[in-house]
Amino acid sequence: MAAKPMTKGQILDHMAKKTGVTKKLAGQFLDELVALSHKEAKKAFTIPGLGKLVVVNRKKRMGRNPATGETMVIPAKKVLKFRIAKAAKDAVLK
Repeated sequence: MAAKPMTKGQILDHMAKKTGVTKKLAGQFLDELVALSHKEAKKAFTIPGLGKLVVVNRKKRMGRNPATGETMVIPAKKVLKFRIAKAAKDAVLK
């Protein structure tokens, strides 16, 4: 059985204890970090040691309608990706 991921409340509680601030202040910090990442993602937003949010242009490509099996063109579009930092990969995968 896989371990459950931490909830927002658990993350805030942990951050508050580690930094010696209130849970409310830790929540404000987390909310501001998320808002800033949304605003700055168009230019690439990096969280040192964790990763980077980047906008990637996907080319148009051929696909298949799963219901009918007919081929179709999937149009080009922009997508948001999160690239994991090497330090984070090394810490988790070793």
